[in-house]
Amino acid sequence: MRYLLVDHITGIDPDKSIRGIKNVAMTEDFLEFHFPRNPIMPGVMLLESLAQMTGWLSAVSSDFDRWFVIGNVLQCKYYGFAYPGDQVELEVTVSGEDDQGSPIYLGMAKVGGRKKVVAEFSGQTLPLSDLDEVEDKRREYQVLTRSLPRR
Repeated sequence: MRYLLVDHITGIDPDKSIRGIKNVAMTEDFLEFHFPRNPIMPGVMLLESLAQMTGWLSAVSSDFDRWFVIGNVLQCKYYGFAYPGDQVELEVTVSGEDDQGSPIYLGMAKVGGRKKVVAEFSGQTLPLSDLDEVEDKRREYQVLTRSLPRR
């Protein structure tokens, strides 16, 4: 199964930063076992939502030519839990470069203005056309940004 962990992209500054939202729904299957009778969104899923946001930043910044894939988590700190019904605010910014000149990203996930995860990570960008249909990704971006023409 493929998890899509971004529900709405609320702002983007190409090559610099992106903001969005992940709504945690009680119906998400990963909550069934994490934990029984005490559902909590797994921290690694919050980290993955930040990686997916970085994918969108990479795609938009390259006119949908590239997609980011996380490769190295330099630092990750967890400050609390995200529960069903929470709206997780996601933000990723380019914070510098590694020794090879590749971007390093700083991601933060918050609920109600309170941080839940802060992570610094890097990775690689791959040709989007090797991973997905480019036009499908363009349309998905329009849905996520609410810029799809209304009928």
